[in-house]
Amino acid sequence: MDINNSVALVTGANRGLGRAFAQRLLERGARKVYATARRPETVDLAGVDVLPLDITDPASVKAAAEAAPDVSLLINNAGISTGTDLVTGSLDAVRHELETNMFGHLGMIREFAPALARNDGGAIVNVLSAMSWFGGKGAYAYHLTKAAAWAMTNGVRLELAEQGTLVTAVHLGLADTDMAAGWPVAKLAPSDLADAALDGVEAGSAEVLADQWSRDVKSRLPLAPEEFNAAMGRALAALTAA
Repeated sequence: MDINNSVALVTGANRGLGRAFAQRLLERGARKVYATARRPETVDLAGVDVLPLDITDPASVKAAAEAAPDVSLLINNAGISTGTDLVTGSLDAVRHELETNMFGHLGMIREFAPALARNDGGAIVNVLSAMSWFGGKGAYAYHLTKAAAWAMTNGVRLELAEQGTLVTAVHLGLADTDMAAGWPVAKLAPSDLADAALDGVEAGSAEVLADQWSRDVKSRLPLAPEEFNAAMGRALAALTAA
């Protein structure tokens, strides 16, 4: 699809990657951009149509779909990381991450799929992570949720193919956002991530590996688990030592 003249809705558009998506959509000629956030008063980008949205609240998701029936491009960006491990961490925190990072995205897709079908199929972008494929101390819950979201994305892509909806999975390592503020390493600019994702949509791509880190991680997936874990340990050590 063509970004120019599209009607897009971006979740979590008040900061970070979501704000960058909304801004680049406007700059690339989108006819309308719905910028959504749990606290809509925090959206500070001129030229967007602001909507309140909590992706973990089905009533809020339904209200957003009713307010934006003309959407042709859905950007599922909103997400959280609670810094929780699976065995020793809070199970409530694990569930909260799953409700946001996987079920929240799925709920948006289910609610907006009819509108996309009416608008020539359109497209969905699910912002995932290189951590769809690996975890680390303090982030195993995040890994779980992104792995689940990856599987969900692959499933809905096949289910929505009949109505002509493109579903693009976007994976990245670290972007220069609040979530990655504690990592003193080189990070992807949010605008570059947005452009890579939107270029992928225009090219009809099912998957976008937005940086070298995500490409390197995926290339290791054929390894045996022990080899994969050892390779990722070395890669993480090199990253933090750089």
